[in-house]
Amino acid sequence: MSPSRTARWTTGWLLAAAWALSFPLLSTLEPHRLWGWCAAAGYLGAAGATVLGRRRAALAAALLGAVAVPLLWLVLTGQGQSEVTVIERSGRLLLESGRLYVDGPERVEEYTPYLPGMALLGVPRALLGGDGGGDGWAVRLLGDARIWCAAALFGCLWAARRLIGAGPGRLLPALVASPVVALPLVVSGVDLPLAGLCCLALAAAAGGRPALAGAALAGACALKWTALPAVAVAVALLAACRGGRPAVRCALVTAGGTALLVLPGALLQPAELWRQVFAFPTGRAQVPTPASSPLPGRLLAELGPWGWYLTVGLLLAGGLVVALSLLARPPRTVVAAADRLALGLTLAFLLAPAGRFGYLALPVLLSVWARSVTVPGRSLVVAGSSRPRPRDGRPRSRNERSGGHFR
Repeated sequence: MSPSRTARWTTGWLLAAAWALSFPLLSTLEPHRLWGWCAAAGYLGAAGATVLGRRRAALAAALLGAVAVPLLWLVLTGQGQSEVTVIERSGRLLLESGRLYVDGPERVEEYTPYLPGMALLGVPRALLGGDGGGDGWAVRLLGDARIWCAAALFGCLWAARRLIGAGPGRLLPALVASPVVALPLVVSGVDLPLAGLCCLALAAAAGGRPALAGAALAGACALKWTALPAVAVAVALLAACRGGRPAVRCALVTAGGTALLVLPGALLQPAELWRQVFAFPTGRAQVPTPASSPLPGRLLAELGPWGWYLTVGLLLAGGLVVALSLLARPPRTVVAAADRLALGLTLAFLLAPAGRFGYLALPVLLSVWARSVTVPGRSLVVAGSSRPRPRDGRPRSRNERSGGHFR
């Protein structure tokens, strides 16, 4: 590793350590404080190993301190953010009654701000018969929703790499060890399946697999409605590189799959789905949402009814701008698609009436993931696309025109 590269990695680990140390100093949540101490130790160890030229040891130290140790401790002791309990409760309700939401919730803990697909990640705990109290270590480890959220993320990322035909990738372990992934993985895990499915959808769209892209998008849309921007980006990528028919096929599979996953729960509890999935996260439910980071949309919404309508108007305007950009200049590479989706999600999270800084981890993950599966000097333009032609002007070979490969 060159001296300049060593310096960059060392600086990165030190910055991650400083960020992790802010949680024990500023956070009142015990899982966050524990993660901060463990992660800071791991990142400092990674910085020291990098200085000594031991890159693998640095990654191992970061993964051990930021992921393995705090995750195992929190899982085995039954600690975590309330999202873990909410997902596991949904899985239990699904198996017991076919319902997903608590009727007439009166406390924040009784709300389930997720679409029906999220309940599937809580089913393992229900199947194992655990209640999160005096369970054995095996039940806690195998039933914890965080473990299944992480498994969904890693499974999707593995499948995405296979579709793109990328190599093993050196950035991916560092991405997992970074605070962007490590913190949500350890304390809640709720956004990880959504991130993985979005990555898989973009990879499938880039590889000319519209049905698979639609299935991945349907899975994402069945988890959280914030996945909707990914549908527009993936369809635009397919339309630009494969034509209108694959794009329409992707959209139809997405719509059909989402309906299949969401409609049963929506028809069974339509009022609760609206109250808990849409009204609660946007600050319109009787119980205020705990998402209170001082982001622009939240600050505007606190000014009164007119402030709430203003931030919703700005949110819709931001979505319209991103949609117009997809029409005017559709993405033609994996990186461009991931960046456009990251931009749309960032605008949505910043302008939402209620939001958290943690939501911004998803856009960062998308952009870094896209670069981790690319090869420097290659464009990752989908082969088989009618544009652009190779720079030397020669016609493509049959291998270059075949689907699923990249130039």
